[in-house]
Amino acid sequence: MEMSDKNLTMARRVAEKVRRAGGRTYYVGGYVRDLILGRENKDIDIEIHGISVPCLESILDSLGERLTMGASFGIMGLRHYDLDIAMPRSETATGRGHKDFEVFVDPFLGEEKAASRRDFTMNALMQDVLSGEILDFFHGQEDIRARRIRHVSDRSFAEDPLRVFRAAQFAARFGFEVAAETAALSASMDVRALPGERVFMELEKALLKSDRPSVFLEQLRRMKQLSVWFPEAQALIGVPQNARNHPEGDVWTHTMQVLDEAAAMRGDVSEPLWFVLSALCHDFGKQLTTRQEEGVFHAYDHEREGLPLVRNFLARLTREVKLTDYVLNMTALHMQPNQKARDGARTNSYMKMFDSSVCPRDLLFLAKADHLGRTGPGVSREALALEYQPTEARLCQMLREYELRMSRPFVMGRDLVAAGVEPGVVFRDALVYAHKLRLAGLSREEQLSQTLGWIRQHRQNPES
Repeated sequence: MEMSDKNLTMARRVAEKVRRAGGRTYYVGGYVRDLILGRENKDIDIEIHGISVPCLESILDSLGERLTMGASFGIMGLRHYDLDIAMPRSETATGRGHKDFEVFVDPFLGEEKAASRRDFTMNALMQDVLSGEILDFFHGQEDIRARRIRHVSDRSFAEDPLRVFRAAQFAARFGFEVAAETAALSASMDVRALPGERVFMELEKALLKSDRPSVFLEQLRRMKQLSVWFPEAQALIGVPQNARNHPEGDVWTHTMQVLDEAAAMRGDVSEPLWFVLSALCHDFGKQLTTRQEEGVFHAYDHEREGLPLVRNFLARLTREVKLTDYVLNMTALHMQPNQKARDGARTNSYMKMFDSSVCPRDLLFLAKADHLGRTGPGVSREALALEYQPTEARLCQMLREYELRMSRPFVMGRDLVAAGVEPGVVFRDALVYAHKLRLAGLSREEQLSQTLGWIRQHRQNPES
């Protein structure tokens, strides 16, 4: 039995016991929404109405080992089941932050009031676990059919500023439009007190679960909510580009296209989230470096100048060091693959580029996304893809050569020790020299011979 089937079976067992105790059990939230949309959702949440907390605890104790995952929020579970079991609750805002709420568990609150605390109408749907009856107090099914994200309540929605970003990520994931009244309310909300990691969680869902993550940022732009958490992206709006190379328009438009192209490559890269983030950040530097010369716009060295902006952007959202290092490295190198192919670079130039990359294969995918993200008047994606084929073939050929060279035996520290070289500054520099020979394609024996020769020459003339 699959885990989801196991959880659904347990949900029905809970519901049967709750019914005998005089209560009702409902599937709630995203599970009902995705059921209507025909989308798979393994996150199963049920809500228990009409029985006391001790009664529910007794029921769960009779079915297995009860877990308390949020005592103050009335959330429980059962060991070995991925099933959130909650009771109705009401909330009162006590501050501006996402967690600034006082929560009251009330099993007898009533279904409509319980549903009214949900963020969007499509998430306020409830389905009776036993009968299959759907309770829809706020026209959620109508909004789903209209592909519309609409908030349930002005008052409760405005109490949680994270819902601004949830609206944007749902729009990206489902291809829905945020209702005009929800967008207007979102534009009036203060999101400054939110924890960066919570905003990052919504961004992550948009980047990993949507075909077009650009919709997330476009909706935030529409709701005038880019300035606090995404100012580096906002600053790309209106930054001009060379129309011959970028018929799509400004840097914002280009970035949104590259972002969507990168999303289509998520299954091919080593770190999907980090990769798509690199696509978002890759041209941040153009806001600093774009200049017009003889009527043509250029952004020389934008890949390097943008690195402090990328670092600041990521620091606002996450403390993950490896993620930051990856995105910075990809940003710094993103121009090189296509430039080298265009300029007919020598093999050793490619080898050095790949060696400086945290993930050479991902770098080539980013370069491809960068090229394809330039559709505009008279320039189709199909034409860009066809145009890129020779470049892609050359880059893949060079990557295979790099991987071949890296797979061969190479000089290591123990080889130098066996040859009588003592550890020290020269030892370290000798390994660096040996690695250059490895990149050049020399055999291990040739690397060792030439490295030992380099050491002898260095000892004779340390200044050389």
